[in-house]
Amino acid sequence: MQSQYTWEHGPAAIAQHSIAKHRILQAYLARYFQVLIGGRRDEFKLTLVDGFAGGGLYYHEDTKEIVRGSPLIFLDAAREAEYIVNRDRIHPVRFDLSYFFIESNRAAHQHLLKVLTEYQHGHRIGQDIFVQRADFLNEAKAIIEFIAKKSPRNGRSIFALDQFGYNAVPTSVIREILHSLPGAEVILTFGVDSLLNYANEQNFANSLRKIGIPTLLSGKTIREIKESDKDWRLFIQSSLYQSLVRQCGAKHFTPFFIRNKQGHGDYWLIHLSQHHRARDVMTDVHWQNQNYFIHYAGAGLDMFNLLGYDPRFDHQHAKQGVLGFEFDGPAREKSTRALMEQIPKIVFAHDEGVTYESLYVSTCNESPATSEIYQEAIERLLGHGTVEVLGSAGERRRSARQIRAGDRIVPPLQRTLFTF
Repeated sequence: MQSQYTWEHGPAAIAQHSIAKHRILQAYLARYFQVLIGGRRDEFKLTLVDGFAGGGLYYHEDTKEIVRGSPLIFLDAAREAEYIVNRDRIHPVRFDLSYFFIESNRAAHQHLLKVLTEYQHGHRIGQDIFVQRADFLNEAKAIIEFIAKKSPRNGRSIFALDQFGYNAVPTSVIREILHSLPGAEVILTFGVDSLLNYANEQNFANSLRKIGIPTLLSGKTIREIKESDKDWRLFIQSSLYQSLVRQCGAKHFTPFFIRNKQGHGDYWLIHLSQHHRARDVMTDVHWQNQNYFIHYAGAGLDMFNLLGYDPRFDHQHAKQGVLGFEFDGPAREKSTRALMEQIPKIVFAHDEGVTYESLYVSTCNESPATSEIYQEAIERLLGHGTVEVLGSAGERRRSARQIRAGDRIVPPLQRTLFTF
């Protein structure tokens, strides 16, 4: 699918709903560096990959303001992180970062080189910044090998795969990234509306095969689904999302649903990783940037999590509720109370209870809650006497601050009836 952007005559026009994903990326990178670089460390290695880099600069289609693209966001975030991390250290952390900016379009590639030079990064090209005019799929294997050699222990890396459409990055490629590089994270855009708007039997089946999820509809036809289910789009989206993340092979994931001005869903922004800590960082970004995020499902443990942003209400956060669950104060309370109802059911289903870590790891993909909200819910349950939390030596935890990963959440010796 051809990108709508062109850099033939300078920066390309960009819409507000696309700017939102840049803000998300920027916010996530800031939190990523803050969380990953802590304590005593001499060196920090990371590779940042932009598989569909674009031309480096855009202009806002409404305000005409110049907007930085993802390559500059990567570089700016790293520079800011290095300053903040080393500002008060006697022995500074050495940042060993590499960047791959891949762009197949000739005009975009040339413009990106120009932008990098103008923003004082030109001397780094070929050193720690690699700008390639190529298709990402053709470069993926070599990039994976580079990262594995650079960071053999964990392959720490972030892949921003901002494809235009939905089939430029098959699930097999993402699965290879996550399988080969245990410390890798993938931030993927997926044009779900583009897929559904033109869904007919042949096109849809061909698209699913190209993506790598050919058995999505379990033998049903598009026509049968449309005739049997009034909310057929939501039905297919739910099945599609679950199949997509499963085929990508990610243990943890966080979806974000971005809507365009016409009202239909434009695309998903999906964060995929192999560690629940990375998932928690991204979920925290949702809560910290609440005017850009909407959770398109329930407040507790629900299988189909879609998060949405609607540019029509960018400056009217109160109206974002038309899409569903908001990441604000009332939503936090709603999420906490939902977990208070659901956690005891999980705990009581196990005679010896469950560890806090196993509870969080096994359920976090189904919830908009962060680990902090989980702990808040457990603390309230402690106050009600609904559960107990025991440390490794049998000591009782009294507050959320005391809860550790290996602590066991157990039914109380004398169970109480509880309503919230």
